[in-house]
Amino acid sequence: MSKVLLHTPDGVRDIYGEECSDKIIIAEKIHSKMKSFGYHDIDTPTFEYFDVFAEEINNNDAKELYKFFDKEGNTLVLRPDFTPSIARCASKVLLENGTPVRVCYEGKTFLNTSNLQGKLKENYNIGVELMNDDSVMADAEMIALLVTCLKSAGLSDFQISVGDAGFYKGLCIEAGIDRETEEAIREQITSKNYFAAESLMNERNIDSKYIDQILKVSEFIGSDDALEKAENIANNEMSLNAVQRLKKLYKVLTSYGVQKYISFDLSVLSKFNYYTGVIFSAYTYGAPDAIAKGGRYDNLLGKYGKEAPAIGFVIILDDLISACKRQGIEFEHEASAISVTYNENNFDDALKKATDLRQQGKNVCLLHE
Repeated sequence: MSKVLLHTPDGVRDIYGEECSDKIIIAEKIHSKMKSFGYHDIDTPTFEYFDVFAEEINNNDAKELYKFFDKEGNTLVLRPDFTPSIARCASKVLLENGTPVRVCYEGKTFLNTSNLQGKLKENYNIGVELMNDDSVMADAEMIALLVTCLKSAGLSDFQISVGDAGFYKGLCIEAGIDRETEEAIREQITSKNYFAAESLMNERNIDSKYIDQILKVSEFIGSDDALEKAENIANNEMSLNAVQRLKKLYKVLTSYGVQKYISFDLSVLSKFNYYTGVIFSAYTYGAPDAIAKGGRYDNLLGKYGKEAPAIGFVIILDDLISACKRQGIEFEHEASAISVTYNENNFDDALKKATDLRQQGKNVCLLHE
């Protein structure tokens, strides 16, 4: 038999048995927490027009999209991210009366990453979006909900790094850095490659004063004391407003009682261009990268026709479950099916017994003797 018929392509895998049922159980637990905060379900298409995502990613990342064409010659892509799809949908049908809109979703995303990165190309995501609310309270609700969701999966040892995209963008605007250069610098900072970021800025003849300021984002990490240090170098309104908003955010998160899970890191950025304010990532032992990411994107919905502030997060469920297992966290497994045997003479009785048990919520398998 052909190898192609027996094996999956690189970056995807089969999931079955207990692993598959565990994934469904964890997703249901997280989903119930999202619903408890008043979020409603939404389901958007697996593929979209390329233009839905084109402006929000740089040229290098655009190469990682799975692209194909419809019969009319339009370029389509498998979704690499849910947020632009939901923003498109919400702009069309959900934002008419100006009241806050809360939606939750789950499904797969697709990125044709390099095999050398060791990442899956198909990931199961579950997340939320809160639109029509630009308040610090909305920022805090999002982070507090993320804490609640991660704890519901059994995780207890994790940290959420919180920054603000406005702090970095303010520094770049003050330095007169163009968008292309800003994206290139951000890509290096996101990868924690500050040497490459410094070299790039030197190549583009950026004033050394601003180079030092931008590289200092890597130093503003830790408790709320880090915000005081960041505030001392913020010489522009955008960066200063970002720090002051983070201070207010910390007070609200303290009211939620989740402050022990929070650390500030003003180098937390994203390769996606749409983030405008608070941005955060969740980390835990046993996961090489963030198991959840989120942030504020106040300018994205307007690109689809309806201006509205918004914030959201996504949990990469595969990575969350993998980290939990590496930490030895025990899952609540699905109950084993009860076996009811039958032969030609007693099939009716066996079927009645199986039916009664199923009506009681039991899983029942009929087996021939």
